[in-house]
Amino acid sequence: MEQPAIHDHYDSAFDEDTRLRQGLGRLELARVQEVVRRHLPPAARVLDVGGATGVHSEWLLDDGHAVHLVDLLPGHVARASERLGSVDGFTAQVADARALPLPDASVDAVLLLGPLYHLTDRADRLAAWREALRVVVPGGVVIAMAITRFASLFDGLAQSYLFDPAFRTIVEQDLATGVHENPTGDPRWFTTAYFHRPEELPAEATEAGLVVRETVGVEGMGHWIKPLASAFDDGDARREAVLDAARVIEAEPSLLGLSPHLLTVATRAAR
Repeated sequence: MEQPAIHDHYDSAFDEDTRLRQGLGRLELARVQEVVRRHLPPAARVLDVGGATGVHSEWLLDDGHAVHLVDLLPGHVARASERLGSVDGFTAQVADARALPLPDASVDAVLLLGPLYHLTDRADRLAAWREALRVVVPGGVVIAMAITRFASLFDGLAQSYLFDPAFRTIVEQDLATGVHENPTGDPRWFTTAYFHRPEELPAEATEAGLVVRETVGVEGMGHWIKPLASAFDDGDARREAVLDAARVIEAEPSLLGLSPHLLTVATRAAR
């Protein structure tokens, strides 16, 4: 199902590339890199689904992988192609995560680092998982990201949005149903999305036919403590301490929902 509000959010109000390169977005980026790198084989063929303007494709290429980026928004694909099109091993096209234009078993790894939280219907999320399973080789890896169910609640506390009755109404729906809707249009309050409970993400992968390796919290508590952003400035020795605080609790079941993002790593069973 098309969601005009989502398209408008990314086309006019939000820049994912910039978000991950400044502030505490750098904590998310560093942690995603850590988790993905420990599961990718060398010189892999990586499919970056919902890859936006190529922020993840860029470092994957630097690591020596070949990357094919697909995204639903033509503007994203155009920007990614402009930035990375001259790099050996990079290609990009407009495509839907639920109907990937690739042959069966044609890539070594699939990244779903965005599509699942913009598919509010479970059937659509399972379709994306199953497409990832179809195009990855036996033994290949699928790594998917979700926003956690409690993200708006914690963000509201961290940024004082929770004192606004309109935001509290949004949070109440998030907690009750997982479906995040922002009728105000305020870009600070995100756009239409689905927020997973920690147990839901690996359950979806399993139902789709994948074998789950691990589910981890990405940022831990650090994301909610806004003054920590300066720890990611060049040369700041505190950076490693903030990253380690996320690492040591990444697999603690009782704390998974504290992170704004989850990653589930799964594989297609070898023949």
